[in-house]
Amino acid sequence: MTADVRVTALRDELCSRTPIDGREQRSLTAFVAALDRLERPFDQHADPTHVTASAVVRSSAGFLLHRHRRLRRWLQPGGHVDAGETPAAAARRESLEETGLLAEHATDPPRIIHVDVHPGGRGHTHLDVRYLLHAPADEPRPPADESQDVAWFTPEAAIAIADPGLRGLLAHLERQECPPR
Repeated sequence: MTADVRVTALRDELCSRTPIDGREQRSLTAFVAALDRLERPFDQHADPTHVTASAVVRSSAGFLLHRHRRLRRWLQPGGHVDAGETPAAAARRESLEETGLLAEHATDPPRIIHVDVHPGGRGHTHLDVRYLLHAPADEPRPPADESQDVAWFTPEAAIAIADPGLRGLLAHLERQECPPR
């Protein structure tokens, strides 16, 4: 898929999203504005602001989070989009690379479930698109060069420990999964 096709597809999907809260609304506005100005939005070397992709991994055990080694926060697996890769493929790849577990997208085709614009470290800004993936509740097996702090958390525990930019999404997903009686 060419970069122009990826950008157009991503912009179209973003513009059709209904945000889950005010934070996501602000992120959507900033994300689309950045897409419109960036020459190569998927290239982390072209501009300090670039697209990233992440996976909110769920199983019968709850949500899978890892403690980022540099940021020291509990986050969903994710990272940069490689050349020619779609954000959805990047989210799946990053999930496997960071947890050692094979997760599959919850929908076919994969759909963005959340957007967050946040500082990415080293002066970068990440335009993060998030996808819901499902995995077996197996024990995580991160490779030696990745954070070894990877674990399943009940929804309540995940919401309590997660980075603030992820909490609202986890609470939203939990409300969808378990509607009030």
